[in-house]
Amino acid sequence: MKMVILAALALTPLVAMDKQSAKRLNESAAVFSEVMTTPDKGIPKELLENAHCIVIVPGLKTAAFVLGGKYGKGYLSCRNKNGVGWSAPGTVRVEGGSFGFQIGGSETDVIMLVMNARGAEKLLSSKFTLGAEGSVAAGPIGRTVAAQTDAQMHAEILSWSRSQGLFAGVALEGATLRQDLNDNATLYGKKLENREIVTSGRHAPKAAARLLSMLNKYSARHGNTASNLDR
Repeated sequence: MKMVILAALALTPLVAMDKQSAKRLNESAAVFSEVMTTPDKGIPKELLENAHCIVIVPGLKTAAFVLGGKYGKGYLSCRNKNGVGWSAPGTVRVEGGSFGFQIGGSETDVIMLVMNARGAEKLLSSKFTLGAEGSVAAGPIGRTVAAQTDAQMHAEILSWSRSQGLFAGVALEGATLRQDLNDNATLYGKKLENREIVTSGRHAPKAAARLLSMLNKYSARHGNTASNLDR
């Protein structure tokens, strides 16, 4: 009986972490769905169709213990090698940086699109810093990208944030993205690197079904139908 109780106590934190990951995946799916259902004020579809990878961080928080910093967890997914569908998600932590568009809110939803193979390579490293190691620009909003600036046209990463329901493009300069091996272990049962998850064709966990369904609903096929890592 004592052994059963000890085993149950040992499993309790793991169950809690699993539920937290499932909740965050659902929140990521909800953020993306809500943004894409307002096309006049959301991410232009043609940008999404040509994106190599996407990063979604729901509820990025101001971190009082980090000077001028932010902290949040989210997920990345990249195109499958044949350009159709999206990979199983890997987990990321976002730390530091200037996020501008806060509207006085304590939490901000962040979406980033990685627009070329160089950006995808950097995204799948253990960590990289936006602006320093990868060019980033505020993403345009609306049905088309006709109003893109030169910076937007050549940026490796386009980024947006939403605070208190208001959605705008912001350049997330100085923010660091790190893979989270512990959270990946919660999802996949072992500490996998994001590159391995994305490029191996690994099956996504059940908790990611809604997020992948939303990504496929709005952009199932890459605009150039080519692998995000082969170009």
